Amino acid sequence: MAHIWEASYPGEISWSTEVKTGSIQSILDDGVKQWPDKILCDFMDKTWTFSDIDKLVNKAAKGLKALGVGPDVHVGLFLPNTPHYVVMYFAILRAGGRVVNYSPMYAPREIAHQIEDSETDIMVTLDLEALYPQVAAQLDNTRLKKLIVCSMPEILPFPKSLLFPLARKKDISKVPTDARHIPFKDLLKNDGVYEQHVVQDPADEVAVLQYTGGTTGVPKGAMLTHANICAAADMAGTWTRTFLKEGEETVLAVLPFFHVYAMTVVMIGAVGMGNRMIIHPRFELDDVMRDIGKKKVTAFSAVPTIFTAMINHPEIDKYDLSSLKVCGSGAAPLPVEVMNKFEKLAGCRIIEGYGLTETAPTASTNPLSDNRKPGSVGLPLNQTVFEITDLEDPDKVLGIGEKGEVCITGPQVMKGYWKNAQATEEALRGGRFHTGDVGYIDEDGFVFLVDRQKDMIISGGFNVFPRNIEEAIYENPDIVEVTVIGIPDEYRGQAAKAFVVLKPGASWDMEAMKAFLADKLGRHEIPSELEIRDELPKTAVGKLSKKELYEEEEAKRAAAG
Repeated sequence: MAHIWEASYPGEISWSTEVKTGSIQSILDDGVKQWPDKILCDFMDKTWTFSDIDKLVNKAAKGLKALGVGPDVHVGLFLPNTPHYVVMYFAILRAGGRVVNYSPMYAPREIAHQIEDSETDIMVTLDLEALYPQVAAQLDNTRLKKLIVCSMPEILPFPKSLLFPLARKKDISKVPTDARHIPFKDLLKNDGVYEQHVVQDPADEVAVLQYTGGTTGVPKGAMLTHANICAAADMAGTWTRTFLKEGEETVLAVLPFFHVYAMTVVMIGAVGMGNRMIIHPRFELDDVMRDIGKKKVTAFSAVPTIFTAMINHPEIDKYDLSSLKVCGSGAAPLPVEVMNKFEKLAGCRIIEGYGLTETAPTASTNPLSDNRKPGSVGLPLNQTVFEITDLEDPDKVLGIGEKGEVCITGPQVMKGYWKNAQATEEALRGGRFHTGDVGYIDEDGFVFLVDRQKDMIISGGFNVFPRNIEEAIYENPDIVEVTVIGIPDEYRGQAAKAFVVLKPGASWDMEAMKAFLADKLGRHEIPSELEIRDELPKTAVGKLSKKELYEEEEAKRAAAG
């Protein structure tokens, strides 16, 4: 039976389109065969072809096997975006190990917890003061046995490779010379000849442990199989290939590879489509704007806060964004006002997609054609089924337009949570992945998110969704960023509080906010408090984070008795 969303699919795409679900390393293998001499990585103007990366991966894989890496051995990546990440990611898989992604933003306690929980024995990092000391301390505090230590000069072009140790001397850590530390260059001192690990069952073999953000408690390790990640990358490619040509595009990789969105859609997507990947170690607004024009970037994936920063750049007119063909937005809802302003500015479309760590991450996307709905996260991808279940009865499937929990079934849905059978059973109840997001499906099959179930505010008995309030506030041209959370209210039980960043020179207060929102929201939805901030907390991937704001409010209430 046809699904309701199939009628809204672009003509060249079918819901029944086959999804590739092989091994992840086969994507690089195929890329090397098809584009051996094409540039894959461009890092600060130093470049590596597919063949160059392949040779490095083979040497690293042989080095890892000599350290005992093979099936069931977990290797952590504690790295920013550099070619080191690309090489080590594929090397771990070719050796038969599992990748465990770590955020360089983690505090020592978070690093220690994840090392123990994930059973990470070997970690890869950079010899920078911002990174190395954080993981070096874990050699004595946790099960961690060895560190593979990379350095920036080895991946920089001349003369930057010579100048970096001099100009950034204070930023470089002193690394001991002992058996627990293996320099990256030493790991590669071999002929690269070894027996590559063969994945027998891609749907069963776990390739990556990807930890959730922990916004609702202790982070959990989503077990993503080879098939999960290959399927997610292939699905994303299916929806962009009509606008992007294999072997001809230039992608800007600024989202961190340790995040599932960049890992799958940006990095693996670039390898699979033969794209040149301009790698940025972190988001610097001017660098991103400059490189788009200088290197003729055609595809760019970002999060809403990056698009917000770009449209509010004080010297936006001096940058050339005309090379862009497609931009993708994910990881958080994209405000409609931000989307409209960016598209007018850049002359290209943003496709907003939706997914989670547990879906590796792609699950739905808006078409690039005129058949799209701003504010929606689009149509379920091929071979993917969305269902809306009752918030009180998770086994009851709701009808068109009814709001409930968004559930997903498809080849990209994780195997389960690492060493957490109870959480796995709850998340995959009834054979569906229960996302924790509240939304609905309209009569054309488009999916709309209302909010996170945990963020829903119950005010005077009414369900209030922060995203609705945020969208309304974003309509004010003086607003740069806004986050809304629920706070205790003596009369209504809960009420909304808005945290806002304003454009330079702008002003706003409670009365102005109430007047602005009077015709846009119900009285029970209008925030009872407003706080103006210079900046708002963000996660490592750059999306706005509510966690810190909840903690601040709780601390204020505790201090006030």
